[in-house]
Amino acid sequence: MELRRYWGIVCRRWWLIAGLVLVVGVVSLVTYDWRPDPVFAVTFRFSVGLDPVPPPDTAYEYNPLDVWMSSEYYMDDLAAAVRGGEYARRVAQRLEGGGVNPAGAFGASTEHRVLTVSIVWGDAEQLADIANAAVAVLENEAADLSGPLGRARPTLRLIDPPAVVPVGRSLRSKLDIPIRLGLAVMAGLAGAFLLDYLDASVRNRSEVEAMGISVLGQIPRHK
Repeated sequence: MELRRYWGIVCRRWWLIAGLVLVVGVVSLVTYDWRPDPVFAVTFRFSVGLDPVPPPDTAYEYNPLDVWMSSEYYMDDLAAAVRGGEYARRVAQRLEGGGVNPAGAFGASTEHRVLTVSIVWGDAEQLADIANAAVAVLENEAADLSGPLGRARPTLRLIDPPAVVPVGRSLRSKLDIPIRLGLAVMAGLAGAFLLDYLDASVRNRSEVEAMGISVLGQIPRHK
């Protein structure tokens, strides 16, 4: 019975819901950026390792497991450094002409002993230069980006070179208008129920009986 009542409220105030959805839809269509600025992305991968350092004046037996574990620890620090400002500053120094600040454009992830670096930028030519400079920084200055390594030296080998590819619309951009319309429907429903709550009119028999008044007869609606 409550569902019928709710449906009745929606039917009585349908104009409010439809009007709000219409207004939001028109405004969204007018203000929506149908031709967004181009976005490009590049990804490259490095195999990361640390050269073993034998202890001085003692017998040393090479254990590849120790090297692999220390390489993974070092790679976690290196990935954090790639996402930081010092790495972006070093990359900017290698760019010809200057004027490009790639801070905040770098992302990094790790898997076993492989470091994956991703860059998102709005210009394909600039992105290619940034990617080449980013590779050069890792190949030549990786030891200076993380904490002290003592006599250990990192070994980075580029296994997937950078390749610039265009990026399509993001999921957020694709769902922008549907989300707005959905919020408009929810706001319209909330407004309809609020107006019905504030309306003191009596429309049917059940509302009269809810007030404690007995109903002796009812005049049918003329069709």
